[in-house]
Amino acid sequence: MARDGDSGLIAEIRSRQADPERPILRSTAGDLTFADIAAADRIDLSAIAPGDVVALVGDFDPRSIAALLGLIDRKAILVPLTSETKADHAYFHEAAAVNAVIEGGEVTRKSQSGLDNPMLARLRDAGHAGLVLFSSGTTGRPKAILHDLELFLARFRTPREALVTLSFLLFDHIGGINTLLHTLFNNGQVVVPSRRTAEAVAADILAHGVELLPTTPTFLRMLLIGGLVPRLAGGSLRVITYGTERMDEPTLGRLCAGLPDIDLRQTYGMSELGILRVKSEARDSLFMKVGGEGVETRIRDADNVLEIRAAGRMLGYLNAPSPFAADGWYDTRDVVEARGEFIRVVGRTSEVINVGGRKILPGEIERAALLHPAVALAKAMAGANPITGEHIEVRVQLREGASVTRQELSAHFRGLLPEGLRPHRVVFETVEVGHRFKRL
Repeated sequence: MARDGDSGLIAEIRSRQADPERPILRSTAGDLTFADIAAADRIDLSAIAPGDVVALVGDFDPRSIAALLGLIDRKAILVPLTSETKADHAYFHEAAAVNAVIEGGEVTRKSQSGLDNPMLARLRDAGHAGLVLFSSGTTGRPKAILHDLELFLARFRTPREALVTLSFLLFDHIGGINTLLHTLFNNGQVVVPSRRTAEAVAADILAHGVELLPTTPTFLRMLLIGGLVPRLAGGSLRVITYGTERMDEPTLGRLCAGLPDIDLRQTYGMSELGILRVKSEARDSLFMKVGGEGVETRIRDADNVLEIRAAGRMLGYLNAPSPFAADGWYDTRDVVEARGEFIRVVGRTSEVINVGGRKILPGEIERAALLHPAVALAKAMAGANPITGEHIEVRVQLREGASVTRQELSAHFRGLLPEGLRPHRVVFETVEVGHRFKRL
């Protein structure tokens, strides 16, 4: 039963539950209703004051969810973390000016510099809760991204359909937090995967009647490589959304062929801009329309880079200069191709390979590599060259049990790519994938 005197978000969400006894969270630990969450053995938050910057190390479990909602009610500035990033927690604490940590049910106060940051002061003066998320750190140390949680929460108060959703994106990711809050506010259901492996996720989808799988292109490739896609056809799964990194056409084509009755939707966004609304041109197309209320887009003529201005954007970085222009536009660094009102991301400015003055994006090279049946993952990049400055290198990870020679792969590239796009060096090694299932 819910506790007498509950107020704030727990009371608000409980009032929206059509059936508070319906499981809202399903995991190997058992089913949990919102009544269970409301009645959970909660962490004592009495030591947390409004404006405190609190690192909450947790997951999608009752105590973590209740603590998250309680911290928002106390107008704290929340820093959600997971055990997977434990090695980086000291850096995260310093970057976000954390002065309290909740881990293992215990609250620990700590001294910290940086609490006078003007953006933190702005939230305190407004009496608003905050949210700090970290960038993936693929191009340098992760940046501490600060949001006003009052603005972030506003979108969830409009009722929307909630599907049975697998919580693939983690507790420390904007997509994971979005999934959780959307589910709570709309009486939905979240399935926590038993393990974040392709085999386990496929089994969990079938066992729990999952309707929505939000994931990454890299993880979808793993499903294909493992021969797991046929298991998902004709079952409960209705929608797969993919984002956080660029999708390639071979992977999308194989998914469309293997899952003909499932809606495949591209997502687009970054923690700096909040949640953006995206419409795919078609399930088999990489073209999409980015927009929504309070969102403007434009393409910079000089280099075809997408720029976005969004009302729900972050307040700024706590540990880096603001990336916004004076008039509010944000350089996404994504190079895009336009087709009417739809766009397709073809690369990032940081990935450009400069071969003797010719600027090359790695996407087309990776697409060609992935068309070879022996290749599981591929990443093209620049290598140093004393004559041209840079040359094209491609790192390939082979499917388990597959074999191919460099000579065979070179012939494969010659058959698919013009001379200027052919790799000068092929390296056989593991393509690293981070804890968020993005290529590093």
